[in-house]
Amino acid sequence: MEQKNRSVVTEFYFSDFPQFENGGLLLFLLLLFIYLFIIVGNSIIFFAVRLDPRLHNPMYNFISIFSFLEIWYTTVTIPKMLANLVSKQKTISFLGCLLQMYFFHSLGVTEALVLTVMAIDRYVAICDPLHYPTIMTPRLCAQLSAGSFVCGFLMLLPEIAWISTLPFCGPNQIHQLFCDFEPVLNLACADTSMILVEDIIHAISILTSVFVITLSYARVIMVVLRIPSGESRQKAFSTCAAHIAIFILFFGSVSLMYLRFSAVFPPLLDKATALMFAVLAPLCNPIIYSLRNKDMKDAIRRVFCSHHGLESSSSH
Repeated sequence: MEQKNRSVVTEFYFSDFPQFENGGLLLFLLLLFIYLFIIVGNSIIFFAVRLDPRLHNPMYNFISIFSFLEIWYTTVTIPKMLANLVSKQKTISFLGCLLQMYFFHSLGVTEALVLTVMAIDRYVAICDPLHYPTIMTPRLCAQLSAGSFVCGFLMLLPEIAWISTLPFCGPNQIHQLFCDFEPVLNLACADTSMILVEDIIHAISILTSVFVITLSYARVIMVVLRIPSGESRQKAFSTCAAHIAIFILFFGSVSLMYLRFSAVFPPLLDKATALMFAVLAPLCNPIIYSLRNKDMKDAIRRVFCSHHGLESSSSH
C-alpha cells in the first residue's frame, strides 16, 4: 500500500542552467560554436582519412574511428545542454536520461579502448618496425576496432538495466549538466550501494587502460631517444606527442570525475570537471590531430581543396 502511495518520477529537471536572459544566451552561443567546431573538425579528419589512400594505414584508421566516436560522444550531451539553455522547462524523460547515460558512457569506454589500441599500434610500429606489417594486418585492425565497440557497448548494459529497475519517487532535480550515474542515483528511493561493485569494475578497466598506454608510450619514448637521426627522431616524437596529448586530456578528465570515490568536489568544480571531459577534451581532438600533424594537413588539403578546385574548373 505504501508503494502505491509513492509518486513515481517520470522526468528529471536540470536545476543548474542559467536563464536565457541571465547569461544563458552567451553560454548558448559559445557552446554552439564549440559543438559545431567539434562536429566539423572531426568530420574533416574522418573523411580525409577515408578518402586519401596515403592515410590508409592502421594509425590513421584508428584516428578516424576516434574522430567518428567523438562526434557521437558530444552529440549525446551537448544538444540537450543547448536546449536547456534556451528552454524554460529544462527537463528530460526517465527513458531519455537512461539512454543519455548509456550512450555517453558506452561511447566513452569505446574511446578509451581505441586509445589503448592506438598506443599498442605505436608501440609495435616503433619498437618492432620490421614485424609491424605482419602484426598489424588489416584483419587484426578490423577485429580490434570491432572489439572496442562490442566491449564498450556491452560493459554498461548491466548497470543501466539495474538503474532502470530502481524506484524514483522524488525529488527529481539533477544537479549536473547532463544525466550521470551519481546525480541520478542520489535521487533513487532505494539502497544503491550495489553500484560500488560497478564503480570498482569501471575503475579497474580505466586503470588497466592507463597502465597499458603509459607502459607503451614509455617504451616508445625510450626507443625514440636512441634513434641516431635527428630528423627521424623528431618525426617519431611529433607523431607520438599528439597521441600522448589526447591520452592525457581524455584520461586526466575522466580520472578527475570517476576515480575520486568518496571525495566530494564543490558543485562549481564538479560541473567544470564534467565540462572538461564532455566538451573541452573533444574540442582539442581535431586541433591536435589536424594542426599538429603534417600528413593530416596535407591529406585535408588534397581531399578538400582539390575537390573544391575540380568543382570550380568544371563550373567554368
